[in-house]
Amino acid sequence: MDLREKIKKDIFYFDGATGSQLQKLGIKPGELPEVWNITHREDIINLGVSYFEAGANGVAANTFGANPLKYDGKSGSYSLREIIKAGMECALEARKRAKGELVQKDMYVGMDVGSLGKLLKPLGDLEFETAVSYFKESISLGVEYGAEYILIETMNDSLESKAAVIAAKEVTDVPIFVSNVYDETHKTMTGSNPGVMTAIMNSLGVDAVGANCSLGPDKMLEIVPELYAGAAIPVIFMPNAGMPRMDGDRVVYDVGPEEFASYAIKAVESGARMLGGCCGTTPEHIRQTVLATRNCKPLEIKEQNTGKITSYNSVVEFGPRPILIGERINPTGKKKLKEALRSGDMSYILSEAVKQEEAGADVLDVNVGLPEIDETAVLCDTVRELQAVTALPLQIDTSSPVAMEAALRAYNGKAMINSVNGKEEVMEAIFPLVKKYGGFVVALTLDESGIPETAEGRFKIAEKIVKRAAEYGIPKSELIFDPLAMAVSSDSKAARETLNAIKLIKERLGCCCSLGVSNVSFGLPKREIITSVFFTMAMECGLNAAIMNPFAAEMMKAYKCFLTLSGLDDNCIGYIEYADKLEINTVQAKPANVVQSSENKAGTDNGNSGSGLGFAVKKGMSGAAADETKKLLAVKDAMSIINEDIIPALNEVGVGFEKKTIYLPQLLMSAEAAKAAFGVVSASMPESSAKGPRVIMATVKGDIHDIGKNIVVALLKNYGFDVLDLGKDVPPEKILEHVKKEGIKMVGLSALMTTTVPAMEETIKLLHEYDPEVKVCVGGAVLTQEYADMIRADKYARTAMDTVRYAQKVFGME
Repeated sequence: MDLREKIKKDIFYFDGATGSQLQKLGIKPGELPEVWNITHREDIINLGVSYFEAGANGVAANTFGANPLKYDGKSGSYSLREIIKAGMECALEARKRAKGELVQKDMYVGMDVGSLGKLLKPLGDLEFETAVSYFKESISLGVEYGAEYILIETMNDSLESKAAVIAAKEVTDVPIFVSNVYDETHKTMTGSNPGVMTAIMNSLGVDAVGANCSLGPDKMLEIVPELYAGAAIPVIFMPNAGMPRMDGDRVVYDVGPEEFASYAIKAVESGARMLGGCCGTTPEHIRQTVLATRNCKPLEIKEQNTGKITSYNSVVEFGPRPILIGERINPTGKKKLKEALRSGDMSYILSEAVKQEEAGADVLDVNVGLPEIDETAVLCDTVRELQAVTALPLQIDTSSPVAMEAALRAYNGKAMINSVNGKEEVMEAIFPLVKKYGGFVVALTLDESGIPETAEGRFKIAEKIVKRAAEYGIPKSELIFDPLAMAVSSDSKAARETLNAIKLIKERLGCCCSLGVSNVSFGLPKREIITSVFFTMAMECGLNAAIMNPFAAEMMKAYKCFLTLSGLDDNCIGYIEYADKLEINTVQAKPANVVQSSENKAGTDNGNSGSGLGFAVKKGMSGAAADETKKLLAVKDAMSIINEDIIPALNEVGVGFEKKTIYLPQLLMSAEAAKAAFGVVSASMPESSAKGPRVIMATVKGDIHDIGKNIVVALLKNYGFDVLDLGKDVPPEKILEHVKKEGIKMVGLSALMTTTVPAMEETIKLLHEYDPEVKVCVGGAVLTQEYADMIRADKYARTAMDTVRYAQKVFGME
């Protein structure tokens, strides 16, 4: 049966764990699991046979870590081609050998694709296109050697997930399945929730989406309803067999096969239809799951009929409440923005974004179109920088298909696309981009003949656009129509026709509508008065979104009042809060002759006033942080700036991260802003006083994943520690050598893979034998407190901030 048909019709069973099974077979600490495809071929084949004979429909080849960063063919190591070829051959051979009563009629061999182990820019140092190229190299080999599906799994970052999907789409048309790692708060490491990930993956056109690793079946079961609610595709459920613990010198997992299967039944009842296992699961776990669920009827796959866009961590849904799209990042009529774009002044652009977010915008329009600049490069840079300082989704606004594709490609989330229209050449240019990269498309009701004067004429263009979009496989739920507000100063009937067009499009097509509302008042005095009334009339007609200036008082008053009077503001809370702010602003307004103190001018505010150094650090605005620090140095000494401005702002962000109100991207960008400020401060200080206590950080031998370690390094540096980063795949002897040489008193060790934890234990033993007073802090996805205790670590750090707090304690800096 065709695989895509299979997963929509029946329950589909994946295999279980590979790494923890190889540990049972004797893989050595630091040994690369994928090498076993060549050195222990029969073991790998037999493992695949056991999963097929347990009832798995799909067995993924042992290629999880097979990427160009890990297998470069140098220094006598195997090449990537050799590793993937051998892995695929083992899986295909396993299918041939499988026999037994539970062997499925429909069996498929997939390629397993894991994380590259690096954070993408702006959070890390890996370029998006470099990541895509690495994934393409691996996936193309998998397809060449027989992969019938691509399983992109154990992904912590929405942007890396997208890079892998784009790579797969560019080299093959086999089904693509994406599974992410969520924590107990239902967030990925970089802050995406299931609603964000399903919206992104639906739009990218993958074939299934779900969750694996990190959690046992009880906790992962809580996530399934959220995945099902947002997915228009099958949902994957692949938990660990509980969490790892030590039984003597063995790592064991505490959820047995029958208990595991009982959760699989509940997962099917909650919306999952693709079942498998991750760390600690065995062929018997899969066998029991098949026996327990083979007669279960999975829930129907939902259609998603509501327009949605996302950033990396938030979803904006276009429904009854009108969405506000901030218009300030558009050079039309904005002299300062034009100057900033020409000079590359990103600080000004970022400040406009942050101000609009604080003023109440839900989405930010991003238009950088000036004839004298490289629009493609500037648009991509602007989008990337904006996503580093705001969690609001973006509307990418350009008439250039080349610039649009470049920005959509690297956008972290599902973007709003501005725009397409009824012209054939425009639809032919834009709709393929929407199909490939996903997006929610603004469709203007104009065509080769111009803008129709009547509502009926605009509706006919909208109807044509819906039909053409469907030909590209784009449903009408991914379109939002702009029936174009025209100036009433030149046509007294213009506003009425626009409002009627909104009604026709919503009633006959069931589509959303958006407007650039300010056009209606062009050429009239006191434009905000008439624009705000028109805005209210349009909302009453069902307007779903408006591109507008969130700083315009009359517009915001109209908006808040409309929400309250339309029953869209529970208990009038939004209106009351807005009214209170208006009163505060009135009371606090300063007379024109009041002059700020020089210290306030310099930017001391600890981040509470919407300006200054503290604010820049909290918002992750590196350029502004450096500028504000330079101002402060004129009125404060360096240590006062560190202790009164930088550290308090960093601490506030750190506490927010620990409380899960702030997520990793915000934490890292705040650290970068603090780094910029520290850089300015340090330059004014004697070198010896600019360095703090020295700490070693390393990813242990055999593990090439350094995401977690790099995050901790960045934070430690920005809390004043002098970090010696030894990198990844570091032998215990090398770490000890540096501890002796440098007189180090604290070492941080990271491991992602279960197969590399023994190397961590060996390192700790070596360090403590040399000096029991050397403190060792450990962290990583596979570790628990019990595991850390067993290997005699001094501290288990569940998060990056835990490491910082521990270091402060070790060196008396609490």
